[in-house]
Amino acid sequence: MSGFIKQLSFKLVPGEQATELLHAQAHIWNHVFNFINSMSLKCAIELGIPDAIHSHGKPMTFSDLVAALPTRPTKACSIDRLMRILVHSGFFAREKISENDGEEGFVLTDASRLLLKDNPLSVTPFLLSMLAPTLTKPWNYLTTWFQNDDPSPFYTAHGMTFWNYGEHEPNSSHFFNDAMASDARLVMSVVIDKCRWVFEGLESLVDVGGGTGTVAKAIGDAFPNIDCTVLDLPHVVADLHGRNNLKYLGGDMFEAVPPADAILLKWILHDWSDEECVKILKRCREAITSNNKKGKVIIIDMVVESQKGDEESTETQLFFDMLMMVLLSGKERNKKEWAKLFFDAGFSDYKITPVLGLRSLIEVYP
Repeated sequence: MSGFIKQLSFKLVPGEQATELLHAQAHIWNHVFNFINSMSLKCAIELGIPDAIHSHGKPMTFSDLVAALPTRPTKACSIDRLMRILVHSGFFAREKISENDGEEGFVLTDASRLLLKDNPLSVTPFLLSMLAPTLTKPWNYLTTWFQNDDPSPFYTAHGMTFWNYGEHEPNSSHFFNDAMASDARLVMSVVIDKCRWVFEGLESLVDVGGGTGTVAKAIGDAFPNIDCTVLDLPHVVADLHGRNNLKYLGGDMFEAVPPADAILLKWILHDWSDEECVKILKRCREAITSNNKKGKVIIIDMVVESQKGDEESTETQLFFDMLMMVLLSGKERNKKEWAKLFFDAGFSDYKITPVLGLRSLIEVYP
């Protein structure tokens, strides 16, 4: 009887409150199914949809698109449904094929242009890396992780840390390095265009955790007078060869960083805990103050809450903060948290320049 009364009470919710409840239900549903956007986009990349539309050279009819894709003819109606959600999400748009014809075709947007294979600034490697099963699996262990002593949900899912996994699985490591390189190409094109002043007067620079050297190559090409060194783990740089003003060095940033006028940390510190960041920064401080010199540390990373009034940017920063918690031991930091790291590591001053969209350029001085 009590169950019937409870059921009846739900049916008697007043009209205004019922509307609010239905909105709340829709809000929950949208978040439950958020993954559908990302997985639909991943599918579009794997099918080559952005490149097919780009190669067509004009608005592409649905029939032309289907004919260009490596899909079964019986799946045509499903492609239509896939494109519908991707148009809604802003990855593609529809345009009239001609003024005298009402037929529409698919065209690229700014977002999908960044997904073209031949675009030197393509973010496709980053997308495919982040949505690979290796990196999505740990999210299923988030609740379990809160109830155990593992360092991260990634560890709970795979039995080892993210970095150890990369060392044991070379393919995964290469996949991740490709993702970081694709991001580096985009960010450094902006840095060198808008922030050249940060490198002026330097004679030497060490890119700590620089992977395959995309950042260091960009700096070295733009500033031939700067000797650039990429410092990364031995297995990362083992098969890489330097050129002109670029060289590779295997090592551990927790142990030592080579002396230089400037130390660059692009998207490094957010991977690590506060204690680990202080250790890294202390090594960097030693490197820029050797031989009685006073250089600087250049950091490219997020400063949370720096995009006031931009809800989408704030959400993206919060996404990344959760990503750091699930995959690694790090986090995204606000200005106050960054300042504490710098002062705890013995630095005396810093400057934050928010010119890189979601990320900022930070200069730290001894």
